[in-house]
Amino acid sequence: MKEKLPQFWCFNRIRDASLIKTKALIWQGPFSWIGYEQGNNLEPIPDIAGVYLITFEYIGGYILRSVGVTNSMKRRLSEHTREYFRGNYTLLDVESAKVGVRKELWHGWQYIKEHQNQFIENKNVVLELADKELIAYRLFITEVADRRIRERIEAAILINTYSSKESWADLIDGGMVLRGRYNYEIPIEIKNVCPYKLYGLPETIEI
Repeated sequence: MKEKLPQFWCFNRIRDASLIKTKALIWQGPFSWIGYEQGNNLEPIPDIAGVYLITFEYIGGYILRSVGVTNSMKRRLSEHTREYFRGNYTLLDVESAKVGVRKELWHGWQYIKEHQNQFIENKNVVLELADKELIAYRLFITEVADRRIRERIEAAILINTYSSKESWADLIDGGMVLRGRYNYEIPIEIKNVCPYKLYGLPETIEI
């Protein structure tokens, strides 16, 4: 005799709409990239668990460059810094980025794996470009203790940006590994609260 399978549940928007809750996210910032506080006169970033937005100044507010999640802001940004100075991250022209235009000055990721000699030959130039980009960054953060909620927020913001037709959406690097909501998880409506205009951060978004 075959044993009965357990009952599996997944979210059904018609049946389960009443289960969707609303949560406000308070975004703090702008903060400095670690180690650049004296150069840009910004406050150091608090070492919390949460979601962070990397932005540039842009038309009365800030424009999204990247999104990330972490258990420790300082540890994660230090990891990023090492990758920038190894040439592994793509570097943009800061002045172009501030008007919403993506202009790559150095290709990271797969490119450097195939052109390591080019990085070695131009290391000083690449490091100067990395310095310029890091000092220009303005960081916004929101504290979120739950790892899965952090991942879902990150995925929702990036997917929203990828689908945008705005020119500034091109500042976001493609190919990010995202872990959005699974079908067995109940959606959450997020209301983003920030005293500054953050281009790329919707006022409301479902995660």
